[in-house]
Amino acid sequence: MTDKLTVSVLGTGIMGAAMARNLARAGHTVRAWNRSRDKAEPLATDGAHIAGAPAEAVRGADVVLTMLYDGPAALDVMRQAVPGLSPGTAWVQSTTAGVDAVADLAAFAHEHGLVFFDAPVLGTREPAESGRLLVLAAGPADARDAVAPVLDAVGSRTVWTGEDGAAGSATRLKLVANSWVLAATNAVGEVLALSKALGVDPDGFFDAIAGGPLDMGYLRAKAGLIRDDALIPPQFAVTTAAKDARLIVEAGEANGVRLDIAAAGAERLERAAAQGHGGEDMAAAYFASFDEKASD
Repeated sequence: MTDKLTVSVLGTGIMGAAMARNLARAGHTVRAWNRSRDKAEPLATDGAHIAGAPAEAVRGADVVLTMLYDGPAALDVMRQAVPGLSPGTAWVQSTTAGVDAVADLAAFAHEHGLVFFDAPVLGTREPAESGRLLVLAAGPADARDAVAPVLDAVGSRTVWTGEDGAAGSATRLKLVANSWVLAATNAVGEVLALSKALGVDPDGFFDAIAGGPLDMGYLRAKAGLIRDDALIPPQFAVTTAAKDARLIVEAGEANGVRLDIAAAGAERLERAAAQGHGGEDMAAAYFASFDEKASD
């Protein structure tokens, strides 16, 4: 088997476009599709073929990679792709879909004879663009060599969580990881909002925790985006973070766990989106601490 593959990338937003670009740079033949074609067109300069429909994109592909908004969107697009799908094709499903939706996607894969990999990623725009995502993957061990070149092109490391993609073990780990990321992001915004309200220079806070166990690079990076008004282009958008936060809350509820911080975080993100910050970096949840007039 050659390690140069034909890869169909369905969904070319922040993450999908970066993944498609890195696949092309690695020498793979890339066919890209996006619901809004204008978001896919720039990939033509990287050598990708821009398809007009999902079925066109997947026809003859060795691997199909989906990076769409949510589980229902991924299922809808794959249903559109059916005329071009071939049994035995590997499907790397990287959309953060939630536990229930992963089961639906795996059932679709089984129905159409696809080899299903539950493979969400950890990382934002910058690591995606440099091919340094962390891939969390579950799928059959005897088929992993077929998708290894794809995973190696988009990520710096792959963590295998199991052999049954339908069980959603990779998605479950992604939700756990995202619960920490989103809690930390919302905490950054509240620290800066409280500093503003109390007349405290944020630098005094950063100096106080510098070098200690409370200091962290993520805190400083997200605070920097807010303080420097550098929320566009987003590393990870508010609207998408709000969707992920709701998936986390729902997963907890379905398994008898009350996640108060995650629920409050989802509300903050949704409030920031309603204020007009949905397309900004998720650090813009900061503005949810103020009313709309105060956030202008």
